[in-house]
Amino acid sequence: MATPVVCQPPRTPMAIPPSYADLGKSARDIFNKGYGFGLVKLDVKTKSASGVEFTTSGSSNTDTGKVNGSLETKYKWAEYGLTFTEKWNTDNTLGTEIAIEDQIAKGLKLTFDTTFSPNTGKKSGKIKSAYKRECLNLGCDVDFDFAGPAIHGSAVFGYEGWLAGYQMTFDSAKSKLTRNNFSVGYKTGDFQLHTNVNDGSEFGGSIYQKVSDNLETAVNLSWTAGSNSTRFGIAAKYKLDSTASISAKVNNSSLVGVGYTQTLRPARRVAVPSARPGLPGQGRGRAAAQGGREPPGWPVGRGT
Repeated sequence: MATPVVCQPPRTPMAIPPSYADLGKSARDIFNKGYGFGLVKLDVKTKSASGVEFTTSGSSNTDTGKVNGSLETKYKWAEYGLTFTEKWNTDNTLGTEIAIEDQIAKGLKLTFDTTFSPNTGKKSGKIKSAYKRECLNLGCDVDFDFAGPAIHGSAVFGYEGWLAGYQMTFDSAKSKLTRNNFSVGYKTGDFQLHTNVNDGSEFGGSIYQKVSDNLETAVNLSWTAGSNSTRFGIAAKYKLDSTASISAKVNNSSLVGVGYTQTLRPARRVAVPSARPGLPGQGRGRAAAQGGREPPGWPVGRGT
């Protein structure tokens, strides 16, 4: 009697987890993007026929009047997995970055990054490495300094939507850990949960929910050991159509932020932000922050 042949369905590959810096990113984007308080910014991206990408960025602080600008050129040599990047900004700092990916090993990316300031003669260098595959995302960067290099390491493990990560920084000049962070989360297609502990003293968590194709919501909570105050905020983003969206957020200090974004054409956007105290007597005076940063009190950006 012939043995029946059982056909097993092909195994679905496990997803590659995000880097540690990207854990909880979806919720942070709902809170951060579209709220350039006190800042007018313009970004222009173009690409030449030879494949060279040009990125020009300019910003003006409406309170101080300071204007900043930068120029970046990028060329990808896809055949050898190489990327060459040159940078310059109005502080007269020059930067060069060379990256090679998927050549030495599949999933491995090595980057050599240098900066030089002709005005001061200051130089800096950094070697970055990243390795990612199913269920695993590792990173190790080394900052070169005359006093001693600083080593930054991170690891994220993922299994069936669950994520666990660790991030550290070791200062060889002081021979001690200067950063020691842990994170645990869960991620599906339209829902993300993220919790973190930074240096054993800062605790945070966030929830991201994509309610529909047009509506995204987020909740953020943070607390610092030794403090009786807890920072809490909720935010939402609603797409009016394919070119326009409106964002809103409020925190436990009754600080309200509203932003409107209009896409004029691909790669060009206009954002109109606003922030105001939500209730009389509970505001913080002028709500616009310097340099386009978040107004004080927003419990965002502390997770990673």
